[in-house]
Amino acid sequence: MTPQRQSIFRVLHGSTVHPTAEAVYHSVRAEMPSISLRTVYQTLNDLAAMGEIQAIDLGTGSIRFDPHTGPHHHLVCDECGRVQDVEAEFPGVTVPDADASGFEVRSTEIIFRGRCHACAEPDGGAHTQDPASTTTTEDPPSQEAIRA
Repeated sequence: MTPQRQSIFRVLHGSTVHPTAEAVYHSVRAEMPSISLRTVYQTLNDLAAMGEIQAIDLGTGSIRFDPHTGPHHHLVCDECGRVQDVEAEFPGVTVPDADASGFEVRSTEIIFRGRCHACAEPDGGAHTQDPASTTTTEDPPSQEAIRA
């Protein structure tokens, strides 16, 4: 395993914040200043393709990376973008036969949207953005570059 991949694993291990690639990049650069954003994107996408992490689009503007690969759902704050796992089963959630059109459903992912505790506080304006969604001014690589 490469040192870059080990560093990215350390950042993600036990993480519950669902970081963006940019947030992982900023964390990894603390211990490996020469790592590129492209390397972080490539490694995260490789790990997701291998099933080691999940790449999830929760409608927050950036793909988030989740080391929790088992079945679970998410809470998403509409104000700051914070994401939290929900460990619950919803056995009654099904697709009506009329809408299924022969589609075989294998899993269900539910996203609950609202305001997190910090944003719901009267001084919630002081809590403006989830640090896991940190962005960078460096342009992310294109999907073609990631696959190269």
